[in-house]
Amino acid sequence: MIRVNLLPHREIRRKQQQQQFFIMLGGVAAIGIGVWFLVHTYLANGLDTQNSRNKYLEAEIVKLDKQIEEINKLKEQTAALLARKQVVETLQGNRSEVVQLLDQLVRQLPDGIYLKAIKQTGNKVTINGYTQSQARVSTLMRNLESSPHLEGPGLIEIKAVQQGATRTNEFTLNVNITRVATAAAAKKPAPKPVAAGGKT
Repeated sequence: MIRVNLLPHREIRRKQQQQQFFIMLGGVAAIGIGVWFLVHTYLANGLDTQNSRNKYLEAEIVKLDKQIEEINKLKEQTAALLARKQVVETLQGNRSEVVQLLDQLVRQLPDGIYLKAIKQTGNKVTINGYTQSQARVSTLMRNLESSPHLEGPGLIEIKAVQQGATRTNEFTLNVNITRVATAAAAKKPAPKPVAAGGKT
């Protein structure tokens, strides 16, 4: 006797396959949601960490900017103090120059010459005065050239002028101060006295 299965086995199998598909789909969806949540949490934590690092770096940059401003101010103050120190040292080193200059001018000034003005600019000294004759100016220049503290006299101009009822000559010349020669002369030992008969 032949048995015939009248149950709808194809529909039951189809339902089982659909149930398995939905179960797998749900599992895949759950896994995807879990992976997305984990990735999102990881990225959010990384973003928060980076933001905190950025804030820390910004705060440190602000501190460094303030320190750089303070360092620049200290450098400016140091440069100003060094400039003042240089000026003071220059004034102290050259304070005897004026005395030596006036002393040399008095010593080297020939008769018949009268000084009107003296101006010093660095090593250069400009002398302005009156003379009875041009030859006396030449004598003055030779005297200045022979001075141990002065060198390189140069005549700028000489012209005839009228002073009241007297006709005279006005001259202007430059001369340089020998600072190096002065320092060397100060360090040079004094010569030994010569005894009678020319023997030392």
